[in-house]
Amino acid sequence: MSLTNADVRKVARLARLAMSEAEIESASAQLSGIFDLIAEMQAVDTNGIAPMSHAQDLSQRLREDVVTEADQRGLFQSIAPQVEAGLYLVPQVIE
Repeated sequence: MSLTNADVRKVARLARLAMSEAEIESASAQLSGIFDLIAEMQAVDTNGIAPMSHAQDLSQRLREDVVTEADQRGLFQSIAPQVEAGLYLVPQVIE
């Protein structure tokens, strides 16, 4: 699929982009190349191939879920301007 300069001009207008004629020519060539690559990839027969989330079949190494820091909530809230029931109170910004 190739794009015309009019197509690129329309997309640029919709995206509120100011593009010169040279930029439109360049963008048209680049986008046409991208669409050609997509068409080439879609032409490959993938029937019978299971989708995979990663190219290599690896498992994630996990660590133990343990607490590594002391609870400092009381210390942090002691210097806050306003706290109620363990929550920080802030001014309302949206009515």
